[in-house]
Amino acid sequence: MDTFTAKQVTEIIQLDDAKMNLRTVRYYTQIGILPPLELVGNKRVYTKKHVQYLRAIITLSRTGETLAAIQEKLSNLSMEEIEKIGDQINLFNPGRILESETHQITEDVAITLSPRLSEEVKQKVIESVSMLLRGDRD
Repeated sequence: MDTFTAKQVTEIIQLDDAKMNLRTVRYYTQIGILPPLELVGNKRVYTKKHVQYLRAIITLSRTGETLAAIQEKLSNLSMEEIEKIGDQINLFNPGRILESETHQITEDVAITLSPRLSEEVKQKVIESVSMLLRGDRD
């Protein structure tokens, strides 16, 4: 089992969110939004599980969720579901959102496309997704 100090966890998380700091990691631990620390020997340590929780917390906070709502939501999820949320952290990067184009396909489906794609490729993606949602097949 990989273990980390609070400082090490902060440094790992800063790769995803440069605004994260040691004080915030300790605060999240104190208020219980993170699971209790693991006991290894006589030391309390963070693990990869805590890193996943922090990534999920950042992702959800970027969507406008309050810490109380995030804490409640995470308490009802499996570790696999928490990892899935954390894996979406870069989708909610403010810089990335500003430079990308979002296209509403239906009321329930929107896709975000990189500006690096050609207009032709963007149009094909939009048409393909629209056809799939309508149930059309070629």
